[in-house]
Amino acid sequence: MKIITLIENTCERKGCIPEHGLSIYAETCKHRLLLDAGQTDALINNAEVLNVDLTKVDTVVLSHGHYDHSGGIIPFSYINPNASVYIHRKASEPHYHDERYIGIDQHISGLSQTIFTDESTEIDDELFLFSNIKGRRLYPQGNRKLSKIENGQRYEDDFAHEQCLVITQNDRSILLSGCAHNGILNILDRYYEIFGNTPYAVLSGFHMMKKDADYTDEEKTVITQTAAELSKMNTMFFSGHCTGLPAFNMMKEIMGDQLQSLSTGKEINIL
Repeated sequence: MKIITLIENTCERKGCIPEHGLSIYAETCKHRLLLDAGQTDALINNAEVLNVDLTKVDTVVLSHGHYDHSGGIIPFSYINPNASVYIHRKASEPHYHDERYIGIDQHISGLSQTIFTDESTEIDDELFLFSNIKGRRLYPQGNRKLSKIENGQRYEDDFAHEQCLVITQNDRSILLSGCAHNGILNILDRYYEIFGNTPYAVLSGFHMMKKDADYTDEEKTVITQTAAELSKMNTMFFSGHCTGLPAFNMMKEIMGDQLQSLSTGKEINIL
């Protein structure tokens, strides 16, 4: 299975446009798919540079209701109006970082190709979506500034709108998440509840970025203890975007080659 990072904060391919966001392209036996679409139409430029034909994409999964993962969906829909776009039913609720709106373009919900999901959705024998992630161990500290509007009231975001994609090939599974706002360990716990094992590989941001990189002791503990727990698993991890380079480096010291970076233009061949 070929996986190409179309959008990420950093870039390793000339001609590609990096941006704060994420978009992952994957080719399976049955599908050409996208997890997320970055924050602008940059994925269209990058797909052309990377020889990815977006008109052949049949499935788009939005991991959660934030602009930096959804902004490219409307531009994508202009060139591919037939691909199914799976978004969680709660993803279109208004979402905020402090007082700044960070939710999705509401036109996405009105696309004829949009399919709303709830707790779990089995698309076929290759693709499975799940949400309903309730655990809170080593919860990302950056979530404290994030909120949502529900029934006219503002609440701390519980990330009920976050969904994960599981791709199964050759009896092995790959777990893809956008930012792991619920915490990657809690996501993996939920994965285990459903499948009874651990995935072969995980591609996800870990939502540990901090602009000034001045981490508190509590934040450092969450980062290093998360890495220590992940290092016990027989799973490869690929991360970037909202993980942030300082946090990634802290985790890398613990996880070594088990943790690899994502970057715009990077190709990964798995399974």
